[in-house]
This record gives sequence, C-alpha cells and structure tokens, in this order.
Amino acid sequence: MRPYLEKPFTKIGLVEWLKSEYHYEYTACDSTGSRWRVAVPHSPGLCTSLPDPVKGTECSFSCNAGEFLDMKDQSCKPCAEGRYSLGTGIRFDEWDELPHGFASLSANMEMDDSTTESTENCTLSKWVPRGDYIASNTDECTATLMYAVNLKQSGTVNFEYYYPDSSIIFEFFVQNDQCQPNVDDSRWMKTTEKGWEFHSVELNRGNNVLFWRTTAFSVWSKVSKPVLVRNIAITGVAYTSECFPCKPGTYAAKQGSSFCKLCPANSYSSKGETSCHPCDPDKYSEKGSSTCKVRPPCTDKDYFSTHTACDANGETQIMYKWAMPKICGEDLEGSVQLPASSMKTRCPPCNPGFFKTNNSTCEPCPYGWYSNGSDCTHCPAGTEPAVGFEYKWWNTLPTNMETTVLSGINFEYKGLTGWEVASDHIYTAVGASDNDFMILTLVVPGFRPPQSVMADTENKEVARITFVFETICSVNCELYFMVGMNSRTNTPVETWKGSKGKQSYTYIIEENATMSFTWAFQRTTLHETGRKYTNDVAKIYSINVTNVMDGVASYCRPCALEASDVGSSCTSCPAGYYIDRDSGTCHSCPPNTILKAHQPYGVQACVPCGPGTTSNKIHSLCYNNCTFSRITPSRTFNYNFSALASTVSLAGGPSFTSKGLKYFHHFTLSLCGNQGKKMSLCTNNVTDLRISEGESGFSKSIMAYVCQVVIIPSEVTGYKAGVSSQPVSLADRLVGVSTDMTLDGITSPAELFHPETSGIPDVIFFFRSNDVTQSCSSGRSTTIRVRCNPLKAAPGSLSLPSTCSDGTCDGCNFHFLWESVSACPLCSAADYHTFLSSCVAGIQKTTYVWREPKICSGGISLPEQRVTICKTIDFWLKMGISAGTCTAILLTVLTCYFWKKNQKLEYKYSKLVMNATLKDCDLPAADSCAIMEGEDAEDDLIFTSKKTLFGKIKSFTSKRTPDGFDSVPLKTSSGGPDMDL
Repeated sequence: MRPYLEKPFTKIGLVEWLKSEYHYEYTACDSTGSRWRVAVPHSPGLCTSLPDPVKGTECSFSCNAGEFLDMKDQSCKPCAEGRYSLGTGIRFDEWDELPHGFASLSANMEMDDSTTESTENCTLSKWVPRGDYIASNTDECTATLMYAVNLKQSGTVNFEYYYPDSSIIFEFFVQNDQCQPNVDDSRWMKTTEKGWEFHSVELNRGNNVLFWRTTAFSVWSKVSKPVLVRNIAITGVAYTSECFPCKPGTYAAKQGSSFCKLCPANSYSSKGETSCHPCDPDKYSEKGSSTCKVRPPCTDKDYFSTHTACDANGETQIMYKWAMPKICGEDLEGSVQLPASSMKTRCPPCNPGFFKTNNSTCEPCPYGWYSNGSDCTHCPAGTEPAVGFEYKWWNTLPTNMETTVLSGINFEYKGLTGWEVASDHIYTAVGASDNDFMILTLVVPGFRPPQSVMADTENKEVARITFVFETICSVNCELYFMVGMNSRTNTPVETWKGSKGKQSYTYIIEENATMSFTWAFQRTTLHETGRKYTNDVAKIYSINVTNVMDGVASYCRPCALEASDVGSSCTSCPAGYYIDRDSGTCHSCPPNTILKAHQPYGVQACVPCGPGTTSNKIHSLCYNNCTFSRITPSRTFNYNFSALASTVSLAGGPSFTSKGLKYFHHFTLSLCGNQGKKMSLCTNNVTDLRISEGESGFSKSIMAYVCQVVIIPSEVTGYKAGVSSQPVSLADRLVGVSTDMTLDGITSPAELFHPETSGIPDVIFFFRSNDVTQSCSSGRSTTIRVRCNPLKAAPGSLSLPSTCSDGTCDGCNFHFLWESVSACPLCSAADYHTFLSSCVAGIQKTTYVWREPKICSGGISLPEQRVTICKTIDFWLKMGISAGTCTAILLTVLTCYFWKKNQKLEYKYSKLVMNATLKDCDLPAADSCAIMEGEDAEDDLIFTSKKTLFGKIKSFTSKRTPDGFDSVPLKTSSGGPDMDL
C-alpha cells in the first residue's frame, strides 16, 4: 500500500527535513475555493523565523500522473527514477496485510437476529490478503471490503478482478455523502473468462465509501472459487507532495513514471530500483520477484515426453522436453539428464474424415467424400456424408484446438503448453506449479443438424459431443468440462475429482451457435508452488462431435432422393418421415410413434409411444392431451385433466447450510396438454439480479416438464428479488401414463405417500430427464401421482414424500402427489341412483341422486327430476283387490256346497228316525233301502254319478266306513248305545 498523507511533506530528503525547523501545509479551503500555504514548526511553541503565509494553489489544482507538488515553490515536478506517482491518486498493490484505511466485515445473510450461532459462524468469513491480491470468502456469508476516501475533485476508482465462479454474487458500489449507493449497471460484476479483467467507476467530489461485497450461493457440497481483487487505484484525492518508491520486484527506469514495471523472470529488484538485477547462474526467479532462489537438481518430474510431427517419410518419434519455466540445474550433483529421443516409428493414421498428403500431413476430405483416415472416397449414390469431427489419433494438435496454462497462484495465463499429444491419446503436461490449470479448448463454428431436428421445438438436440477420458491422481486432482456459447463465459458442466477409470461422457448441444468446449485439469487445489505431483495426469483418448458445420465425414448415410434433370440428388425428408433404405423415398411414421431423428432409416426408426400418450404432428415427441381411460370388467373410467394443464409450483421445506443460510428447493411442474410443449421454466439469476423482469436473456434458463431450482428468498438476501440458482431439469420426456406403479424401469412407490381412501387408483405420469451425471448414470426420472380427492378444488394441492422432503430419496428419482377433484373420473350414469315415487293424485316423480361418497367430476350432469301422470292404480292395491275377490268367491262356493249336503243329511236322518219308531215286539223290521213311494230317485244320484270338482272336495272332507258308506251316529229307540250307520 502507498497511503495518501492528509498533511503532505515537501519533497526533500528525510535528513534535510529533520534539519529544517518547519514544513509547509495548506489550510482548509474556504467557500471561494482558495487556501493558504503556511509553515508549521516541528517543535510546538516555535513561532519565530517562520516564513509568512502565502497564497496557495486553488483547491482543484493537481499535478499529472508521474509528478508531485513541490510545496516550496508550489509547482509540479517529475518523479525521480525508481519512483512513481498517480498525480492525484493512490494505489494499493501490496496485500501482505490489510492496508491502512480498509475494513473487512462479515455478516450472515439471514436477517433474523435470533440465529446467534449462525452469525458467529460468519465471523471468519472475510476478505483475506494473499500477497499480490486480496481474496473473498467462499461460503454463504456476506463479506464486505470497504474503503472511505474524500475527493477534492471528481476522480475514478479502478481495479483488476478475477471472478470465475457464477455461484457467487460479486458487487461493487459506491456510497456518497448521504450514504446513498450509486444506481448503476456496473454494480453487478460479470464473471471473467480469460484471467484478470479491468474495472473502472467514476467518483464524485466529496466523501466516497467504496464497497466490494461477495456472497456465495453454493448450498450443495461444491466449494465456490473466491473472487480476487488487486491493483486498486483511486484518483482525485488531492495533490501528491511526494513520489512513492517502486515496490520490490518492480522498477522505474525513467523520470516521471506513473507506475513501475515488473522484473522479468530470472531477475530481481529491491525497493525503489531503477533496473532489475540478473540472478546468478545457479539461481532462478519468477516474474516480479524480489529475490532469487537456488536451483534444485533436475529430476524426472522436470521433463515430459511428446510426439514429433510426421516427417516427409511418414515417421515420428518420442522426444523429451524440459518443463517450462525450467528451474532446475542439469549440472548439479544428482541431477538427471534429459532422455534421448526414441527410435522413429510410423505415424498413426489420420483421423476419420482426413487423408494423408504426399508430405505426410493430414488434410480434410472435401464435402461429399469420406475416409477412415487413409484415402478419401466419394459417397455412393443415395447417400450423404455424416459430417462432424472425430479425433482419436493424436500426432499433432488439431487446428481448431488450442492449449495453455492458467496459473493457480495469480490466475494469469502463461505462454505454456498445457496438453501434449501421445499417439492414441492426449495428456496433461507439466506446469510451473501443481496447482496450475492445464487447459485444452476445442472451438466449433456451428452445427448442421438434419431438417427434422430443426423442426422439433421441444427436443432441441442439435448435436452431441462425446469424449473418452481417464484421470490418474495421487491427491485431490480435479478435471473440469466447461461449455461456452458465442464467446460467452465458459460454464462448468461436470467435474470429476480424484482418479477415474477410462470412461465416456456425452453432452447434448441444444443451440446452433459457435461453441467452445474446454477441459481444465488441476493437480491440487492447495495454494502452494512446486512440482510434486507431475505423475498425476488426465488423458483424453477420443473426442467426437456430430453435425458440425464444415466438418468431415467418416462414413456416408442413406438419404432421401429427389429426382432432377441430371438424375437424383439427396434431399431432406419432412419432419416425422423416415427414409426407406431400398428406394430412398420418405414415408410417414405410423400414428402414435416418434422418429429417431438422428437415425431415420426404416420403419423400425419409428418408436411407439408409451401408454396413455400420443405423438405430435411431426412425430418428434409423445405427450398426453390431458385425457386418460381405465378399463375394468364392470365399466370404463374416463379422465379429463384439462384443469391441471397449467404450470404449478411447489416449494419444499426450508433447509439450512452449516452457516445458517435458509434456502428452499423450488419445483415447477407442467403435467399435460399444450401439444407436448415444455412449460416449466427455471432460471439462474445469481449474476443477473440487475436484469429487469422479462429480460432474462443473459441468465441460464431451463425449459422442461418438471424442473428444480434452489431459492433463497428476498427477505433473506436483502435484494429486491430472491436468488434463484442451480436450475436442474427433472423431466424432459414423457414415458407414459398408467395406474401401474412401474413403467419402463421407473417406479413410484405407493408407501411414499399417505394411502388413498376413495377406492379410485392413482393415475401416474412417468417422466425421464436427459441429464446424465456421475451420481445419476441413467439420468433422472420423475413420477407425478394424480389422485382423486373430491375435497380438493381445482387445481388441487401438490405434496412431496413425507420421508423425503426434497422430493427425492436418492437424488435421481423424484416423486410428487397431486390431489384434486379434477383428478377424479368423469361422471357417468353409474355414479347416481334413480328413485321412483308413489302415484299421488295421479302424479309420479322420478328423482336422481349422486352415489355417496361422490368420486367423480365433470362428465354428465345429474338429470333433473322427472314428473309423469299416473294412468292405473297402484300395483299392490290391484293385487290386494284381486286376492280379496278370489277369496270371496271361494267362500261362497263352499257355503253353498255344505248347505246342500246338510239338507241331504237331514233328510236321511229323518227317514231313519221314522223307521226306528216302529214297534216290533221281536225284532225290528229290517230297514229297506228301496225307494219308497213318493221318494225322489235323484236324491242319491250324487253317490253314483261321476264326481265333479265339488264331489272330489266332498269325498276328501267326508268321513267314510271301510265299505265306502258314510257313517252317521244314530240313537236307537230302545235307548241303547249309539250305532254307526
């Protein structure tokens, strides 16, 4: 630091100043902007022999950069060699400790004062000086670096910064006299892509308080990379009455310097030097060093191997090179020597799509031709080249790739080679230090996907890049894969830590733009220098990019043919049409199938949609149109989920980091309809909070059927908008809709949610995501259980599993429950009762009532009550009358029968009585059965005639003797016992 003195000294030597009895100062400026130069004695009370006050320079007066104000004659003079000045400014370029005037503060983002423990956890989360720069915190606490300065005139503040990690919010702002911050887009810093960047802000006259503030939002296990700041310079503070000496490791060779230059490598300088001194032959130094270090003996960690380019004879050999910068000594005792080059061998073949020229170099085949790395062959008729880049032989670095090294200490790019070719692979070279980043970049100008792919607005697979790699590490190495678009900042896509066996990784490219793919390997993240782990390497065996504009072809694929005057030529099939290999004609895929856009050959390229789904018009995706049918032996249940077609959001319960930061997992879901269009939007606005709503073009957004973001609410952050970070797609493709718990390997366990009680099984939507990560090798999956609940009005309510509050128990499979009355089956005639009233006053009513509990929605309406006129009496009344009539008739007939029979019995009884009264002395005269005179012969016809119905009844009811006669008890005249006749 070079502090500005409020009471500046005149430019005289220290000894001369001590010999003098006074020094000069300016009085405070008056209202007219004037001031006086006065002499101030060194010893209090000395007031004699002092020069008289004189008119001073105007308060706005200042010297130019490289000059200082000589108070003796009040004129500007140039700085001497070895010194510099900013004229009206100050510079802070040494950060061994926090410079005077700076303050480093920390606070927890949570506004609630009750979280005492969390606040204590943030005590150490401050900006940390690290020599040449100062580094920010990397946790979710808020760290603020602050500096207050009073400007005599308008000025500027400028500094360099390194900001590689978008999971940190980095803001720089200035407060004025009224403590009001400036409202400027420059408040929100942009992430840096290539090392350090310069930033400058205008300052107003008066008091200015400068703030550098950082907050990390990486709530997962990932550790953010700090923001670095250096070389802070402020102008407009006032006059400078002295020049500052150059710091060690720098020099100023001329008078009037406004800055000091760094000493080159293998040289050094002390404070205030006018030139740098070379190191002794047995010593070395890095750029900007203040001392030289003794060279160590060379070891096998100080060199690496590389393959030479093919010579005219088509031969190559392995050569060994010293790692740069070379810091070891070959002539020292115990030093190893650089190995000799190997014998020459034949060069590997060219990469697919290239051919070998006469001078053994590889050149690309022209369009319409293909090769396997030897000679180019014209594509046969009816085929077209499958253009792309396939690198699997590494004799020289391809022309569209470059390599460099980024220092892990000061984060500056070095003119070194980060990756070396090795025939069948490319590997990381030896850096200047183990924490250097070894960088390899591939640039692709654009892509040329098939027309059917461009017509698909949802499955935006323009191309894909696949690479095979391996890491061999003994410590905590890391391999980063990053993607940049249209020269924007590279975004980390995947990170591999530690040793990883040979494996493949594929990244889907969804936009047709100029893309850059970067691999960065760091042997250790420790902040130390030296080469201890040079045997830790990353290897890439092959890189394959499809559908590249101006690419080359390793094979030709069948194409659709179009007739013309000169024959037939290749053309593109319409979206949803496959190519017949034999005829080269286009045919539409069958209904409810989707086409494999990148392999559209034969009808087998049309894949059937899953259950409950249908294909769109161009056969690019399967979707559900918000309808579903479930067939049972008794009836068919139809569903209509149109009321659930709009996007809905759901937030999980609050979670807290180790520092007490509260955050939520926020989900956005779109279930069905919209012609299969993905409606759920999740955005990363960490570095774009300044962008107004609706202008999120610079933020990273994800469109999906289901997506998730981490939300830190605005009441926690203190910003106008909440922080939304780390968007993740959970559902890119609808697999099917079913009432089964498992579909296509995806399971929705019923025990995750409370059981359903309506008796209607849940309808389950099964989704998959295209994102493949280390932890989710098969990608993510999502299930949405749609449950009938008559008590939940549309759109209903969403819930997460009670045992997994973040929606997932394993991080790969997500589950949701959506309860709504709109999830009930459509109402039909089987869902209501019919009641028929009695006929009252000639009117009969038919009433319809829903069955309870009602477990249907929509569909048919309940019929209105129906009234009809009664034309006949009631059925049961008719039955009663009929039965009564029949009973009356029967009783009448029986009465007549028994009356007639009684008459006959009386007659016979009277005859017997008459015969019994005849007195015979001896014996009674025999009764005669003959017909007496005057008797009616018809009286006994009843006994001899054919029995009628009533005769049968009489026979059944009469008591007869064994000989068939009726037995009638009679009493004799003699008064003896009765006799049966």
